[in-house]
This record gives sequence, structure tokens and C-alpha cells, in this order.
Amino acid sequence: MKKFQTVKTFANNSNIEERRFLFEVVGIANQGSNNLDYSIRNSGSSFIAVPYARMNQEMNRINRLGGKIIKITPMGVNTPIPPNSLSYSSDFTPNPEPMTQAKSHQPVKVPVNIYRPNNPFVGKCLENYQLVAEGGSGTVRHLTFDLSGGDLHYLEGQSIGIIPPGTDDKGKPNKLRLYSIASTRHGDRLDGKTVSLCVRQLEYKNEAGETVKGVCSTYLCNLDEGADIAITGPVGKEMLLPQEEDATIIMLATGTGIAPFRAFLWRMFKEREKNPDYQFKGLAWLIFGIPYTENILYKEDLEKMAAEYPDNFRLTYAISREQSTADGGKVYVQSRVSEYADEMFELIQKPNTHVYMCGLKGMEPPISETFTAEAEKRGMKWDEMRKQMKKEERWHVEVY
Repeated sequence: MKKFQTVKTFANNSNIEERRFLFEVVGIANQGSNNLDYSIRNSGSSFIAVPYARMNQEMNRINRLGGKIIKITPMGVNTPIPPNSLSYSSDFTPNPEPMTQAKSHQPVKVPVNIYRPNNPFVGKCLENYQLVAEGGSGTVRHLTFDLSGGDLHYLEGQSIGIIPPGTDDKGKPNKLRLYSIASTRHGDRLDGKTVSLCVRQLEYKNEAGETVKGVCSTYLCNLDEGADIAITGPVGKEMLLPQEEDATIIMLATGTGIAPFRAFLWRMFKEREKNPDYQFKGLAWLIFGIPYTENILYKEDLEKMAAEYPDNFRLTYAISREQSTADGGKVYVQSRVSEYADEMFELIQKPNTHVYMCGLKGMEPPISETFTAEAEKRGMKWDEMRKQMKKEERWHVEVY
């Protein structure tokens, strides 16, 4: 009589998101690199424990490797499995704690619209300083606002609204503008009572050749310390940082698009003592596009973190006016995507890899074109990959 091992699952099996399934797989040869996070046997059946949320992805990967799933069984407390044949897909814990105790699965309530335009929170400007070094292009300011006395709180990746004083050319009150938050939930002073922004002074020539300045960016860049400011929000769920401590986070930024990634990186590496339930041990890779070295925002902090955490933080610049591609062209973020395409596509196929893009909306088309071209070289279809990542909440874009 054959002996079987059993596998326990979550205590509450009524919640489908917590359920696990057992895949019986045949026909996959052992490969040196199979892009899977579990081992594959040379012959016979392999049994793979798969969480519900990863079922479609594991099916697709097994199919790509020429395997065949011959049976899928819901895993219960006494699911029989032949000895020495069980492996686990990524994101599976053989003996997990109940959902109420497993910290990596703790649900987080996302605060939204605590303060609305008709009743904004009035804070004060605590600091406003220049981020662009001498000789750089344009003006970018780091601003920090006092939130004490109110209930405005937020998560990394969210935005707040700023209502500039005055009226527009039609005599109506100025409308709010949204800005990505550049600080963690603890704020730059680590007391949970501040929020920070990274704001570029908008300035351009209109068709008549006149210089036009952005209403809200001009207001913010010239805001005096101690001045009151009307704040709404927070808003946004698109750019939130995943809770998994071992995730791979690829960040593609241009200019002030660094704001949410500053919040991510500060949470990962600068505020570890403030985050006992989040100790990042995955890989964070920032590809930052700027025109000149002097325009590298938060340069000293970024390079210090890269030096202190070389196994967990990778920093890549794309300095368009100073660096050149192999064919003599300017180096943009999409140039770096193409340069590191082999490594990037390998990472993207892992179920715990998230890709974020933030910056001017003009960055999205060329980056998309680059991903499409690089995918085709590898026999892949980027549009399908992107849609699948979006479905799995691993593709995050915020452009403006």
C-alpha cells in the first residue's frame, strides 16, 4: 500500500482567495532554466501546490514549457500526495498562518477622499527647497506640509490635491491639481504628521510666443514657509506598493515622476525601524530619466541607498543630454529598457514582479514601443503580457 503525505491549508477555506489547488503535471523535461520557481521532474507526474490567485499564470507557464495538466484538485486538510513529488509555486506557504495572523497577507485599508474640494484640509508649509543643482534645467522644489490637527493620512503611491488660491480667466475659483506624494506614510519627519511633494515649475511658450506659467506649480514653487495651503485627498490605488517583502519592483521614472518611487525607496531602506511589519528583502530597480546630472533629484540619498543595499537596490540613470547609445543617439528610459531587455523580461515573467511607470505622458508610447519590439525578438507578444500583468495588478502606470 502506497504511503501519502498530506498538506494543510488555511483554516478558513470558505474564502476562495485563500484556497490552494493541486496541479498534477506530466510531460515537462528537466531544464536548466525553466523560469519557474519550483522544480520539474524528468518523467512521470509532478504535483504542484498553487494558490488560487496564481492559477492562470501557472497554467500558462506549464503550457509554454510543453507540459500538460492532467488533474486539478482543491487542496484540503487531508489531500493525498505521493511522497517526494510535491513542489510549490511561488507565493505559496506550505503551512501558512491563519489570515488574521499572517503579516504578509494583512489587508490594508486604502484611505480615499478624507478631504474633498468643498471642505479641504488647511495645512501649513514647513519647507520649500530647490532640488535641481546649479547648472541644471528648470526648477523643481521639495515641499513639506504640516498635517497636524487633521485626519489626513495616506499610503505610498497615492496623490493629494492642491487648490491654488485665486480665480481662473472666467472668474471661477481655481481647480485643484493632483500631485504624487513623495513621502512615506510616516512623513519626512517620521511622526505621521506631514506630507511631501516634488513639484516642477511648469513654463512654456504658447502659439503667440508668450511665456505661460502653470498656475498651481508656480504657486507651490513660490510658497513661503509658514503659509497656509488647501489640501484634498488622498486619492489613487493604481500605484500602491505591494505588501510582499520579497517582491521585485521595477520603477521607470522621468523628472518629478520620481515622487512615488522616493516614497517606495524610503519605506524600503530608510525607515526600516518604523516598519517592523515590512522589511524589504526583494529587488528594487529604479531607471531614472533626466536631461543632465544636475537634474538627478534626491541624488545623494539614492546613491547612498544603492551603496548600502547593493543586493536589494539597483540604480540606473538615463541622462539624455550627456549619455549616448551605441548608435550615437540620446539615452532615454526606453534606451535602458532595451539595453537590459533580457534581464527585464526574465524578471517580468516572475509572479511577484511589479513594473511601475511615472512621469510625463510622453514617456509611455516610446517605452511601450520598446517593450513591444523586445518582446517580438523573444517570440512574445507584449500587448498580451501587459494585459495579463494588468489583470494580476503587476503593471502600474501614472503619467500626466
